[in-house]
Amino acid sequence: MSVVEPRPLPNPGAPTREDLKPTAIIDTGSDRVQELVEEAKSGEAGDRQVAARLFRAVRDRIRYDPFDTPTDPAAYRASSVLEAGSGYCIQKSIVLTASARAAGIPSRLGFADVKNHLQSERLREKMGTDLFIWHGYSTLFVDGRWTKASCAFNAELCERFGVEPLEYDGTEDALLHPFTGDGSRYMEYVRERGIYTDLPLQRVLTDFRELYGFE
Repeated sequence: MSVVEPRPLPNPGAPTREDLKPTAIIDTGSDRVQELVEEAKSGEAGDRQVAARLFRAVRDRIRYDPFDTPTDPAAYRASSVLEAGSGYCIQKSIVLTASARAAGIPSRLGFADVKNHLQSERLREKMGTDLFIWHGYSTLFVDGRWTKASCAFNAELCERFGVEPLEYDGTEDALLHPFTGDGSRYMEYVRERGIYTDLPLQRVLTDFRELYGFE
């Protein structure tokens, strides 16, 4: 039986029930996701504060690792990424999306192609290009509006590249820095891939194989 891949939404629009539902990948009811949410909701935290706490937790507790791009769907499950403690942008955005939904905040997955002008030689050798297709981020619906949040780069990594770690407060987009602290080009968004309620994994992996030669 063929697998029906999710399709991008035509526009952000109003949140729907799909934006709060669990999926096989976005496993909102898992113990690890629930633990993260309980911590973020401590005290009298409203949605803005919960969203900000979840963003920071995913940003820094899950180490960014672009050298491992698994093909097993189980490795993309939010609870699996939390257990592993590392992952690349798509995996980290899944964790943020799952935890936001578990906290009652409508959330979706967003994707874009970006160029990393400060890519390491090791990563360039692996990829053969400075173009990162299907860069993953999350979109969260807080206080009546959608905002984008990229939690990929942990604070330690940002320090190495001379940029401030992204902060997210639930009211403004938090997307990758276009420049470093000294004015050097850093991340450049070159194409939007769309917003999804679930991960189009087979489409992502097919494009990875075609561009990067990943098996």
